[in-house]
Amino acid sequence: MGRTLYACAAAAALVAALCGCQPTHKTANVDAARLTSADNEPGDWMSQGRTYSEQRFSPLDKVNAGNVGSLGLAWSFELSTNRAVEATPIVVDGVMYVTSSWSLVYALNAKTGELIWKYDPKVPRETGFHACCDVVNRGVAVWDGKVYVATLDGRLVALDAKTGNVAWSVVTVDQSQPYTITMAPRVIKGKVIIGNSGSEYGVRGYMSAYDAADGKLIWRFYTVPGDPSKPFENKAMEMAAKTWKGQWWKFGGGGSPWDPVSYDPESNLLYFGTGNGLPWDEKSRSPGGGDNLFLSSIIAVNADTGAYVWHYQTTPGDSWDYDSTQTLTLADLTINGTPRKVLMQANKNGFMYVLDRLTGKLISAKNFVPVTWAKGVDPATGKPIEIGDPRYTKAPSVIFPSSFGAHNWQPMSFSPKTGLIYIPGQEVPGAYGTDDKFAFDPGQWNTATDTKLNSLPPDAKARAAMRNSMRGELIAWDPVAQKEVWRATHNDPWNGGTLATAGNLVFQGTANGHFAAYDAANGKTLWTTDTYTATLAGPISYSVDGEQYVAVGAGFGSVFYLVAGFAVDKLGTPDNGRILVYKLGGRATLPKPNLTKIDMPKPPTATASSDIVTAGHAKFNRYCLVCHGYNAISGGVIPDLRYSPLIGSAAGFKDVVLGGSRKDAGMVSFAKVLKDQDAEAIRAYVITEANAGYAAAHPAGGKSGGR
Repeated sequence: MGRTLYACAAAAALVAALCGCQPTHKTANVDAARLTSADNEPGDWMSQGRTYSEQRFSPLDKVNAGNVGSLGLAWSFELSTNRAVEATPIVVDGVMYVTSSWSLVYALNAKTGELIWKYDPKVPRETGFHACCDVVNRGVAVWDGKVYVATLDGRLVALDAKTGNVAWSVVTVDQSQPYTITMAPRVIKGKVIIGNSGSEYGVRGYMSAYDAADGKLIWRFYTVPGDPSKPFENKAMEMAAKTWKGQWWKFGGGGSPWDPVSYDPESNLLYFGTGNGLPWDEKSRSPGGGDNLFLSSIIAVNADTGAYVWHYQTTPGDSWDYDSTQTLTLADLTINGTPRKVLMQANKNGFMYVLDRLTGKLISAKNFVPVTWAKGVDPATGKPIEIGDPRYTKAPSVIFPSSFGAHNWQPMSFSPKTGLIYIPGQEVPGAYGTDDKFAFDPGQWNTATDTKLNSLPPDAKARAAMRNSMRGELIAWDPVAQKEVWRATHNDPWNGGTLATAGNLVFQGTANGHFAAYDAANGKTLWTTDTYTATLAGPISYSVDGEQYVAVGAGFGSVFYLVAGFAVDKLGTPDNGRILVYKLGGRATLPKPNLTKIDMPKPPTATASSDIVTAGHAKFNRYCLVCHGYNAISGGVIPDLRYSPLIGSAAGFKDVVLGGSRKDAGMVSFAKVLKDQDAEAIRAYVITEANAGYAAAHPAGGKSGGR
């Protein structure tokens, strides 16, 4: 672990020691009273959504619609990693706490950007194999002088907020199983709340609460039932088991709660969302059907005990990877003339849900993007009304939205001032079909969907049409009337989270390297600046010494760039991610990265038979696609296999794929599931794709297209 104290902090400590006294101020002195009354301290951003309600609204208004045009860079801080940045910074009493990929934690002077300390948990790089959606971390929690981070390999670590020294550390998962953690912890009444990821690989999801003082486990709530031949942990699991068929517990079941948590202090209810099932296709997961509780659900539990209170399942029997792990926003609204305490979610499945947060009963639901798998949500049952054959029982289906979701992890925000929710939405189609030969591979990517559908058409025009069918949107939505108020369209999907402010502003970063402010009432673009890299994280606003700042994390990566590299206009670079902080009149400058195109080297001649290439393609889609992309086209997050000199060497390729010679870089051995001939078939397939890419980049008589 590396820790660096900047000079003034060290000097202050020395003075305190010499005078025989101790400083009275406790760093990150956050407690329930401060968090419950966060609106009384609008200059701080003490938890992920600023308040327990996860509204991501800042009451600060010195930066507003009238002067935001003079916003400029105040400072930037270069992180130590070059993978995706998805963290929301936390700011308390002039100190910013933020994370980068591989679960690194940084404490920064929130006014100047100077590094106070850094903590590296030294996550083994082979852990990245089980991180379906990049090796990201979404931030920390602070409480009573400590900073809490969950590491990719399943640890929960408490750090001294002043020094970055480890106060305690506990392992929250069975590390022999393919669990990971990417979510930010939350602290509720002295309990650190943390979930996990890994549903596609073979785990049983659960949410846990640990004592913030010493790391002792207080309660645990499983999100899917275990082996029904054994005693159930509670009545909720007994109830859930009645909605499953087959022998799901042998695979784990999935349902990992991997991101959102919100809390209502009045009712003492803690809310979280759960992920998809294992595998995706319900016909393979639960033969005979069933709702499969608590997959793709919103769950309310007693914050003290973890006892079940209510649930609402957004996608019963989910067969599309429609997690319910998007922002859970609490608000008090007047609906049909009656005050209601509500919970709101713009779900991955394309519907905006407004629920009674005390009972879980559906108030209303409406699609906020085009949805082709269901025509609406039944107000009586709360279940979607499916149309056609969306579960691909008869034939493969192309539907909106895809597994990327109509809204994914990127946080939405709610403005009490406008009454609107600001959703980072997107329109991306998905093709689904059943893999009739599916067999569960422990620790591998398991969806039971037809991998042949995860391929691009060979025709360049058809690929362009596929790319053009995708777009991103910033949607201002009225949750009372359940209707759109305005919509700003982006050329690319997979854009950043949103921040609403009392200055009548909405901030959002974009996939193609911009950060912008919009008029919260009408969507007019009021300010934009270059970030030179994907800017996906949730922005915040805070103040120090009366000056208002707006901050956001920027760094290339995330699952869309891993899987859908063909659709990425602006490829990543090896440059490290950054924290970017803006203020009125800011004059700092941001280094512009070198985006020089790299010419694709001439690949080896494709000599393998079509049968071998076809077999290699199938193996690639099953074991390689999730990191190396459709048709082996990388989005730039990790090296593009088509450019690799290793494809010219059967021995060298085998040494990596089967021998694990690059496991320290995250490329683990696949010797448990692949044989020599499989590795060679995959190499033959990549060579075929490399030749296709080279031909496209070097048209006869033309110049190199490169990338």
